[in-house]
Amino acid sequence: MNLHEYQAKELFREAGMAVNPGEVAGDPEQARALAERFGGNAVIKAQVHSGGRGKAGGVKLARSPEEAADHASAILGMEINGLVVGEVLVCPIEDIATEAYVGVLVDREGQCPVFMVSAEGGVDIEEVAATNPEAIHRVRVDPRYGLLPHQAYGLAARLYDDPGLVRQAARIVAQLYDVFEGNGASMAEINPLISTAGGRVVAIDAKMSIDDNELFRRPAVAALRDTASEDSADTRARDAGLSFVKLDGNVGCCVNGAGLAMATMDLVKYYGGEPANFLDIGGSSSPDKVVAALEIITSDPEVKVILFNIFGGITRCDDVARGIVAAVNRIGIDVPLVIRLTGTNEELAREILAEAGLAAVATMDEVVEQAVRLAR
Repeated sequence: MNLHEYQAKELFREAGMAVNPGEVAGDPEQARALAERFGGNAVIKAQVHSGGRGKAGGVKLARSPEEAADHASAILGMEINGLVVGEVLVCPIEDIATEAYVGVLVDREGQCPVFMVSAEGGVDIEEVAATNPEAIHRVRVDPRYGLLPHQAYGLAARLYDDPGLVRQAARIVAQLYDVFEGNGASMAEINPLISTAGGRVVAIDAKMSIDDNELFRRPAVAALRDTASEDSADTRARDAGLSFVKLDGNVGCCVNGAGLAMATMDLVKYYGGEPANFLDIGGSSSPDKVVAALEIITSDPEVKVILFNIFGGITRCDDVARGIVAAVNRIGIDVPLVIRLTGTNEELAREILAEAGLAAVATMDEVVEQAVRLAR
């Protein structure tokens, strides 16, 4: 689950971090009033779950309350990477002397959190990694002990030479780890972390992603979810109890079990195709669950064929077949369906499909090869 910048900043403030002030506006008049409160000069920032806001025109400097209202009017309703901006964050303009990057995320290979810092902040960290990788410094954190004081100080010393700035930055680095660990995050970053001409170190941006598996034990964090800013397919999949990840191909995949889903996508690639998604309907799949899965897959205009690969253990093949027939009748599917149903109640499932004018093939290779051919 991604947080908006203003939500992440509030968690930073609760941890005692030095964060620049700011408030959210939902219309130009609110933005104008906030800019006036901040002395006339303000930054207007789109609140959307996407990177690249500045490059897309979603971050603007205003030198008057009227200009703040004009910028807010232009940004609100803007589409950034397919997501519509519904709110803007209005912040005072800071006196920036330097910009740095500080981030912590889960290192899955090392099975621990890892900090990344760079004195080259204010730009995409991916760009720094590509053009100047030695500018990024990494420190792994042992989750048994957390971030130790000397580690926080060492990371801060990579950003500044001035001892006063280093001490402030070390405090912020330690607080960032507390926010990361305390809220079940998979990523938390500040870009940029600034120093001012007056000698302050301040976080003027905030980005956080929360591990969905942590939400059940953190209801206050779960309540921050903004479904209006999420991809509708992700929201529908979550509500239906489906595991779904959108990919870039044109073969829509509907499979039961994560392992079989991964194997199916591998086979799609093997036969020269590209999977459009990972979608696991899980065990004990009811017909309604299958209908929801098909509604999600067919909402993707890139999908040219839908591939069902079901191995019936706990999942009953006849339930899946009924779901397929119900979806065909209810929503209408205008792309080819290729189906493999093997296992529990397989023969009954074939009868249900046959009555609806559908058929199932026998093997996994056959169904995948057919799907890739039709997708072309």
